[in-house]
Amino acid sequence: MTQHDHSLLLNYVKRDMPNDDILSELSSLFKIFGDGTRMKILFALFESELCVCAIAELLSMTQSAISHQLKILKDNKLVGSRRDGKTIYYFLLDEHVRLIIGMGYQHIMEDKNDEKDL
Repeated sequence: MTQHDHSLLLNYVKRDMPNDDILSELSSLFKIFGDGTRMKILFALFESELCVCAIAELLSMTQSAISHQLKILKDNKLVGSRRDGKTIYYFLLDEHVRLIIGMGYQHIMEDKNDEKDL
């Protein structure tokens, strides 16, 4: 059996491959998106900044449960907050978060649209 030489391709891939620490951080980031409640919160914040009580009402959950998830999202630099008097409003922290959610949604909807065409 003849083997072919992969060395050029592998060198090219290795050159751009992030180190294990970066890949571990990336893996941890994507785990954050793996929770349905957090995804609902992120998708709601995709549309508008909201306070905890509004998110809780929207998702029919307790403020305590929402606050817990917001802390995880904030600790992972996915959402930010601002205070207005006694109310704290949450928002998507930057355009990267908006792009991740938007692209993921588009990817899922492409599959759904492809299924409709069959």
